[in-house]
Amino acid sequence: MPVDLLIRNAHILTQDASRPAATSLLIHDGKILDVDPDPEFARHAVRTIDAAGTTIVPGFNDVHAHSVWFGLGLMEASLGAVASLDEVYRIIAGAAAGLAEGEWVVASGYSPLLIGGQQPDRDRLDAAAGGRPVWIKHSSGHACTLNGVALDLVAANADLTAPIDGGAVVVGDDGTPTGLLEENAMRLVQDILLPYPLETIERALDLATSHYLSEGITSVTDAGIAGGWIGYSPREFAAYQNAADKGLLSVRMQPMMVIDSLHDVPGHADDRAFAGLDAGIRTGLGDDWLRLGPVKIFSDGSLLGSTAYMTEDYVGCSHNHGYLQMDADKLRESALGAYRAGWAIAMHAIGDHAIDHAIDIITEAQEDYGPNSQPNRIEHGGVVRPDQLERIATAGIVLVPQPHFITEFGDGMARLLGPKRTAWSYPAKTLLNRGVVLPGSSDRPVSNGRPLDVMQSFVERLTPSGEVYGPEERITAAEALAAYTTGSAAATGTGHVKGRLAPGYLADMVFLDQDPTAVGPSAIGATRVLATMVGGQIRFGEENLPSRVRGKDLEAALTGKETP
Repeated sequence: MPVDLLIRNAHILTQDASRPAATSLLIHDGKILDVDPDPEFARHAVRTIDAAGTTIVPGFNDVHAHSVWFGLGLMEASLGAVASLDEVYRIIAGAAAGLAEGEWVVASGYSPLLIGGQQPDRDRLDAAAGGRPVWIKHSSGHACTLNGVALDLVAANADLTAPIDGGAVVVGDDGTPTGLLEENAMRLVQDILLPYPLETIERALDLATSHYLSEGITSVTDAGIAGGWIGYSPREFAAYQNAADKGLLSVRMQPMMVIDSLHDVPGHADDRAFAGLDAGIRTGLGDDWLRLGPVKIFSDGSLLGSTAYMTEDYVGCSHNHGYLQMDADKLRESALGAYRAGWAIAMHAIGDHAIDHAIDIITEAQEDYGPNSQPNRIEHGGVVRPDQLERIATAGIVLVPQPHFITEFGDGMARLLGPKRTAWSYPAKTLLNRGVVLPGSSDRPVSNGRPLDVMQSFVERLTPSGEVYGPEERITAAEALAAYTTGSAAATGTGHVKGRLAPGYLADMVFLDQDPTAVGPSAIGATRVLATMVGGQIRFGEENLPSRVRGKDLEAALTGKETP
């Protein structure tokens, strides 16, 4: 029987405990057929790749990213690298120059923490944009900045002085809005500009997933679509389906519906109360390319914005320990209602007080209604107390930290938390020690999402100033690679088909120019992705592979003898 592909002469880190290393793979119909196959069997391969010693690992799986947000950012003015407010104004002016009068200037990636917490001045933004409205999306995703023109447009549709549950319109000493909108207050501007057309969302997905391939990413969980302040259209999942149909979805996707998108669904009187989507659609619907993940629930805010919900005040911020984004009883009821409907829970919880609520709710859901088809998760874990780690382990909850936050924002976070809480922040090693699943994730575009860079952050945990952030939480390079492969597969309920290069598993893999587990910690990020395969097809970098063997040369490649 003809077989699609043989990869030979490779250094393969399979992540399969029964055979951790190999030199060849046989691939057919998008899956691994055999590892180090018998030469007689391998002889039937239609195509052969001689990897010439290249390192191969399973495809990287980012279990918490925002693909539409990232893709849109590639289409908008970028503020991710600004070093001063003057640079912000210059970029806004440049972006405005090509726009019609009255057209919105949209910029993304702004991080106040990187320039000492400074916020752009609304009047300076007015001047830079030539009287056009300006919407600056912060990199945290938990705040945005408007100029005076944009605030006037918002004020025409809403009362800026009205209290907002789980958010704030920040005002200056004179009581005038500064332009900074926190958390749920961002909906004020989104109510004007959203929803986006589906074609715009599809274009964003095309740009994002094409970029993922260049970094060795083959699977992504999109942490919140179709609702709340993080969604771009109530029809957003349709854009994913459209992108898949059009061939624009380059990697496997697992979108999470935001809980705001769910609603009561009527049923038989004997059925349990149900909060979901029409027809009873729930977690797990789909196939290996596009499958619904858990429901995304925001419980608190951002550590970068000092809105994550803590049991103690932030250092230097008297009487500020953050807040929940909704009433605690409402948070519990909405989460349990979704779980009853068959949705696994993925609860955004950064502060330790928010994590208390998340553990309580997930534990109650599992005890009352049993397990779900996918694991229940706590997203981020910015500060996790030792007693909470024990409860997380006992309940089998997956914690999803982002170690690259340390590399980019660690100094600012440490100042806000103080030494004790910094030691509990974004754990990794203690999770593994307690048997908790540790996946790989980035929260892109909040942070750099290149997996090899994030792996280096797992290992080094160095802040921008070079300080070690929570040294007890450092892990090895091998453990970091496992996080982005087997750990991510377990976190997404796909451990039976992803994360390993073993018979029956999806043929998703990355070709690297060096073994990232065999170099010094500071060299992990320097590892170059040569090629990325998804479903047995090279989708990025085929020209970078050492050689390709076809036809009559196959027997010589297998036997080491020339074909007569």
